[in-house]
This record gives sequence, structure tokens and C-alpha cells, in this order.
Amino acid sequence: MHEARQYQDLSQFRMPEGFRGRSAALVQIWWIVQDTLFRFSPQVFYGWRNFLLRLFGAKIGKKVQIRPTARITYPWKLTVGDYVWIGDDSVFYNLGEIVLGSHVSISHKVYLCTGLHDYTRIDFPISQKPIQIEDEVWIANDVFVGPGVTIGKGSVVGARSTVLQDMPPGMICHGNPAGPVKARKVSD
Repeated sequence: MHEARQYQDLSQFRMPEGFRGRSAALVQIWWIVQDTLFRFSPQVFYGWRNFLLRLFGAKIGKKVQIRPTARITYPWKLTVGDYVWIGDDSVFYNLGEIVLGSHVSISHKVYLCTGLHDYTRIDFPISQKPIQIEDEVWIANDVFVGPGVTIGKGSVVGARSTVLQDMPPGMICHGNPAGPVKARKVSD
């Protein structure tokens, strides 16, 4: 005997049509390529990994360095500017668009998450909100950035922070949840 569901019934969940942006077959092919040709490439083969991402629809700028252990869910929903670094074990859970400006540094184990569920509905529907990281941002190790967040130009997000709302430009931000702490000053 099953008890009545009060909060969520995952048997009612349905993936919205077209949500992934490509066919289920292409998604599977990308995941196979990512787990083989991408992941097992030598660290210095940045151009090779950029080529694979572009082959699957990502917009990748010049001199981008993505480590082989980075994970990108849907490359066709990724835009990366020039001179960007993406560290080991970073996850781009880009059910929605992720846009990185130029001269952005994403350190190791950063998690950018565009996906969310409506927990107020019994069928637990999935949705997405894009993430935008503007030019000259540094996101330090082990940071989580949530759906719909924009991090302003030149900001720094401190290690192990949780970013759940927009961060202003030119600020040092950290915390759980993260907030702006002081202005970023740069010397020659």
C-alpha cells in the first residue's frame, strides 16, 4: 500500500519538450565525447577541447584554457569570451545559458548551476535561469553560483562562497550566502 504524496510525486515529473536544446541522442553523444576524447586529453591540449566544444555548438573565444576534468552539461548553451581559464573539476550545469566574459578566471571545483525545480508543485517541474559572469571576474575555488545570477565586471568571489544573488561590479565578495565586502583595488 502506498501512502498519499504531500509534497512531491516524481512519477508525475515530465521533461519539458525541447528543454535540452538538442535531441536526446546528441546529448548522449556529447556526454560520451566529454567522458573520453575531452577528459583523457593531455592538460596542454586546450585547443583540442575548445574544438570539441565548438563542434557541439559552444561559442569559445581565443586563448581559452579549459582543464580536461571540467564538466559542461550542454555545450550549445555556453558562451566564453577571450582569455578565460576554467579550472579542474568545475561543473557547468548549464540547463540554461552560461555566459562568461573575457579575462575570467574560474578556479577549481566551481559549480555554476542554472537548473532549478518548482518545489511548490507536486509534479516538481524543472526550469532554468541563465548565469552571466562579466569581464575580469575571478571566482575562487569551490564556489557555488545559483540560477539567474550575474557577477559584475571585475569582482572576486572568495573560496567556498555560495552566490545566490547578483554581485555588483568591482567588489570582493564572499560568504554563505555571498555578499560584497569591499572594493577591489588593483595596482600596477
